[in-house]
Amino acid sequence: MLLWIITALTLAAVAADIIHYRRMRRRAPAVRHRLFIAVAAVTDALPFAIALTGLLSRDNTTAFMTFAMWTFWVWMVTVLPRIACYFFRWIRLPRVGVVAGICVALLFIWGATAGRTTILVNRVEVCSDRLPSGFSGFRIAQISDMHLGTLVRPDAELRRIVDSVNGLRPDLIVFCGDLVNVRSSELDAPIMRLLGGLRATYGVVSVTGNHDAGLYIKDSIAQPYEASLAEVIARQKEMGWRVLEDTTVYLHRGGDSISLTGISFDPALRHLRHDPDLPPANLDIAYRGVPESLYNITAVHIPQLWPQITGAGYGDLTLSGHVHSMQMKVRLFGRAFSPAQLLYTRWSGRYDEDGRTLYINDGTGYVAFPMRVGAYPEITLITLERCE
Repeated sequence: MLLWIITALTLAAVAADIIHYRRMRRRAPAVRHRLFIAVAAVTDALPFAIALTGLLSRDNTTAFMTFAMWTFWVWMVTVLPRIACYFFRWIRLPRVGVVAGICVALLFIWGATAGRTTILVNRVEVCSDRLPSGFSGFRIAQISDMHLGTLVRPDAELRRIVDSVNGLRPDLIVFCGDLVNVRSSELDAPIMRLLGGLRATYGVVSVTGNHDAGLYIKDSIAQPYEASLAEVIARQKEMGWRVLEDTTVYLHRGGDSISLTGISFDPALRHLRHDPDLPPANLDIAYRGVPESLYNITAVHIPQLWPQITGAGYGDLTLSGHVHSMQMKVRLFGRAFSPAQLLYTRWSGRYDEDGRTLYINDGTGYVAFPMRVGAYPEITLITLERCE
């Protein structure tokens, strides 16, 4: 569906340019006709250039992904402001249209600079009568979706994240998947040293996401999907992270215990990853032998599995990522709005049902375009409290 949305926007932009040109041709000088045709043709063709380059590329290399990401951003910053300008011109407010177009362009430029790098720390308190008293005050730092292969300045961006997380002094750090963007080589030695510097009393645990699974490697002969995933997991372990591959561990504090479950991304969900409802998942392995009487924290990349997790009797607190709020979020009148709402029932932040909580972290990295508007890179600090 995401591809259809992008295609529809591209075709709508072409149609809007054609309509505008026909109106402009009646009154503008010929030189402006030629200039407009040149600019419109070049910018409208950018998504098609990405698609053609992708078809001709042997693999989704880091260079190609960077090219695609920045080219799509250039399309957004040149075409979408024109659409805003046209709209106001068509309702006979041409000066407002010029201002609107400039504002849209500036917003996208800001999103690719300050919006992309300004970390937001969300502090959340989760209260449950099922939480044992020994874990009251337990602090969890949740991070997600780094997409290492598309970071513009990996060293600076990751150092800022590590310092911010460590500054919160969490008891536990949970990473909710999509560490790499395409392949394991993106998690290289310098990045491993940086991320290995994350510190928490109970360490760092992680789960795999759809990008970690190597599903976007085109040249799977040179590096099979399974080999890339295995290497991503192995390198995380070298960093000192504990990768929970459909398994449960137990945390002990003050004489009390809780369970912590990690659910790996199932490659069979590749084409369903944006669907609001998923087919029944096999959760038996992850929860095998786990007493339902214990308070359970579940880490899973895709939030659409939450109803199945709670339906199985687990997930007092479920932590996920994946959506990024599509890297665009606007807050109005105390509510948040995002294109992600077109695809997802639950897409960002906190959701509570029947005494259980889901928190969807907006992630820190970016895909498709190197920009975040309103959906800042997020670190979530969750404090567990026992309540009667």
